[in-house]
Amino acid sequence: MPSSIQVRRANPATVNRPKPSQTTTHPVVPVPDSVARYHTHTVAPKQCCSAVVQTIHAPVSTVWSVVRRFDNPQAYKHFLKSCHVIDGDGNVGTLREVQVVSGLPAESSTERLEILDDDRHVISFRIVGGDHRLHNYRSVTTLHASSSGGTGTVVVESYVVDVPPGNTKEETCVFVDTIVRCNLQSLTQIAETMARA
Repeated sequence: MPSSIQVRRANPATVNRPKPSQTTTHPVVPVPDSVARYHTHTVAPKQCCSAVVQTIHAPVSTVWSVVRRFDNPQAYKHFLKSCHVIDGDGNVGTLREVQVVSGLPAESSTERLEILDDDRHVISFRIVGGDHRLHNYRSVTTLHASSSGGTGTVVVESYVVDVPPGNTKEETCVFVDTIVRCNLQSLTQIAETMARA
């Protein structure tokens, strides 16, 4: 039975804007229960959370082959210059250090793989260090087949993060949503090109 999840689509003009201070539980986009449970976050008073959804015209297996590569996020995340694994073998608990492109308020980020479920197509990571403003950031990305014949993929990426001093919840969500949205649009181009090849 499908649940509902409050998300912001990659095309923000098509969906009501969520309130960043709320958890992702208001009915906007129906998703399977098995997916929705990963995107329900506990949000502390000085944190915000949001989610972005993107439909990709490529099979789940194709999209997952890109998303699951914890050692190569820069394949579709264009705000990252490089990544190297500093501890682990690619399984849960693996640590990576990513270098951020210039122009963003960050230089590097140390991230821990929290979930990697190849059967359910779920990946999650937490930022545990680095030179940036996104403290206590945790991201969860899920993939499931779209309802249109099952040949497409719906990607949902949600996150929870501390609101930096001097910023509002709204400002923080706008900033992070913009990055997530750009990443998912890049993922769309890559996966759809792979599917056509």
